[in-house]
This record gives sequence, structure tokens and C-alpha cells, in this order.
Amino acid sequence: MLIFRLVLESFKFAYNSLVVNRLRTFLSLLGITIGIFCIISVFTIIDSLERTIRESMSKLGSNVIYVQKWPWAPPPGETEYPWWKYLNRPVPELAETQEILRRSGLAHYAVFNYGFNKTIKSGNSNAENVEVLGASSGLIETWSLKINTGRPLTEQEFNGGANFAMLGSDIADQLFAGVSPIGKAIKIQGFNLLVLGVFEKMGDDILGTSMDKRVLIPAKLAARMVDPRAEMGQSIIVKGKEDITAARLSEELEGIMRSIRRIKPSAENNFALNEVSLLSGQLEGLFKVFNIAGWIIGGFAILVGGFGIANIMFVSVKERTKLIGLQKALGAKSRFILLEFLFEASVLSLIGGIIGLIIIYVLTFMVRRTFDFNLILTIGNIMTGLIISIVIGLIAGVVPARAAAHLDPVDAMNTV
Repeated sequence: MLIFRLVLESFKFAYNSLVVNRLRTFLSLLGITIGIFCIISVFTIIDSLERTIRESMSKLGSNVIYVQKWPWAPPPGETEYPWWKYLNRPVPELAETQEILRRSGLAHYAVFNYGFNKTIKSGNSNAENVEVLGASSGLIETWSLKINTGRPLTEQEFNGGANFAMLGSDIADQLFAGVSPIGKAIKIQGFNLLVLGVFEKMGDDILGTSMDKRVLIPAKLAARMVDPRAEMGQSIIVKGKEDITAARLSEELEGIMRSIRRIKPSAENNFALNEVSLLSGQLEGLFKVFNIAGWIIGGFAILVGGFGIANIMFVSVKERTKLIGLQKALGAKSRFILLEFLFEASVLSLIGGIIGLIIIYVLTFMVRRTFDFNLILTIGNIMTGLIISIVIGLIAGVVPARAAAHLDPVDAMNTV
């Protein structure tokens, strides 16, 4: 009951401080509000990005290797990216994909793909600068793509370079607004293609696997539209069989690719084996920098806010000196006075933190509605913000609370 009464009185005094001295309290709490906003907003963005990356990685699985010309990160142990070493490397080819499938005992799928931008036409409708993705069979299964309407291209249609296509949801809406595109014709660089299916809308993907704004066609058909020897981001996506780790798959692929390209034992690889884990590892380092930056920026604001809370509490002690003296004369112990002011300081700081969290929540809601990014203020981040607010209030209130607790009751009651 004593603790409950103490908390209730602290809330009452804190509320009175807010009502009686609105401008002073607002300016003092502004630092806490800005500090909590900076720190928790950074945490929220980082958590949302990490969650998006994990979801993207889960779609691909933990045993997917990209055979490409360019590595995604500098070589192990180096900080500089030696691009000049990779400039004259050959690009992956469809024939190499077929060799990987023939020689590998660990690969479930091996998919050749590359992209180029073209204008897509259908009747009087145009979609300009659309990425056309030429691929071999297995891409839909490797990327776990879902079909909304129609059907996927078959392995025979991929291998034969048939004049068929599958559309991303955004492209389908742009070319066939309100009409089913299945069975309709589209034109790409003079080639007429029949639409077989439309992919399910999946939103922007940080790993670039979203098909919303793409058109998928067979790689052999794409080779008749553009020169497949030109660099267009060619890659061979290899997905291992069940229970095959990325390390085992990568080791086997390195041997197969060196054999296919007849690389001498003493020579370096002229290809890169990229794993999704490399990308996440690079991003984790970036996230740590953002975390530190958030703490530094928010820390300065919270420091200012802490001085503001201390200022409010010193003024509160001065205004209630006679009341404190009366409480002590009636038998209130020093620790009760100390706890009373500490609770009040924590409540004031908590109010500032709650305001900061409300601002973050409103902004995350606006971001979700405006942009295609799932930004979420988690319970963990809310609790972190509240705990930081309370701790700052306790620290800021220690000195004024001790001053109030050590007042002499007679001198306090006689204060003018």
C-alpha cells in the first residue's frame, strides 16, 4: 500500500508540474523525447531491415550459391575491392549451367538467368524500361515464386525457347488493367509472346528476387533479342539438395567450374561463388554502425533531457520545501522523501519517452501506408524506450531527491 500511495502521489505531483509550468516542462522533456525518438527509430529501422533480409533468405534457403563474374564482397581478409581483377572475367553461360547439372551430385537446381530492359507492348498499352528476365527452367522453384493466375512455363518450353512469357503483377496491371492477361499477346522488340501466367504480388525484395516489375521469358528466346555474350548480370543460381550445406555445395561447384573452364591448378578462379550469407554479413557491420550512430545522437539529446528533468526537480524541491518539512515533522522518513522525488523524476522522464514512442509509431504507420516497406515498432523496442526513459529519470532525479531527503524539518517549514 505504501508503494502504491508513493506511485500515486508521484504521478499527481508530476501531473501538477506539467499543468502548472507547461512551457518549462515541455522544453525540459523535449530532450528526452528527441533522444528516445532517435535511438528507438534507429533500432526500429534496423530491426525491420534485418527481418526483411531474413525473410528474403528464407525464401532462397540456406544452400543457394550464385555463380557470377563479380563477387559481392572483397576477398576474405581484405578491405579493398579489387575490381580490376574481375573486369576481364568471362560471364557465366547457359552451357555451363547444363554442365553443372550433369556433373553435380549435390545440386537440386541450376538456373541460368540475366536481365535487360525493354519496352513491353500490348495493343495500345506500353510499359517502358521493364526488366525482362531470361532464364532457364527451375527459377520459379529456386526462388519459391508463387503464381496468381495462369500456369508456369514448363521445362520443355524453357529449353525450347518458346515464345511464352510470365508477367509480374505490376506489369500485368499496367498492360491489362481490369482484364485477365492469360492467353493475351505482348510484344518485346518485335517478338510476339503469349502470356501464360502472372506472378503473385510479393513487394520489393532486398535481394532482388521480386518479380512484380519483371517479365520472365526463356533464356534461349532472350538470346534472340539481345547478345547473351554482353554483360547483363548473368548468373547461375545453384540450389543444393535437401540437407546439403552451402559450404559443401560451394566446394563442389568450385571444382566443377574450374574443370569446365579448364583453369590450371596454380591459377586463380575466374568466377565468383556468392552466398546470401555474405550479403547479410556485410549488412550486419553496417547495422552496427547505424546502432552506434543512433546511440550517439540520441545520447546527446537524452543528456540534455536529463539536465532538464534535474532542473524541474530542483524547482519542485524549492517550491515544496515547506511541505517536505511538514512531512518530515509528521514522521516521514528521509528514504520516503527520496523515493517520492525519484518516482516523480522517473514519471516525468517516462512521459517524455512515451511522447517519443508515439511519434515513432505514427511515422512507422505513415511509412507503411506510403512506401512498400514493412516498418514495425516492436514490443522489444517499446520496452527499451520505456526502460531508458525511467533510468534517465532516476539518474537525473538522484541529486535533487537527496537534497530534499536531507532537508532539516524546522528549517524547511520556516523557509520563506
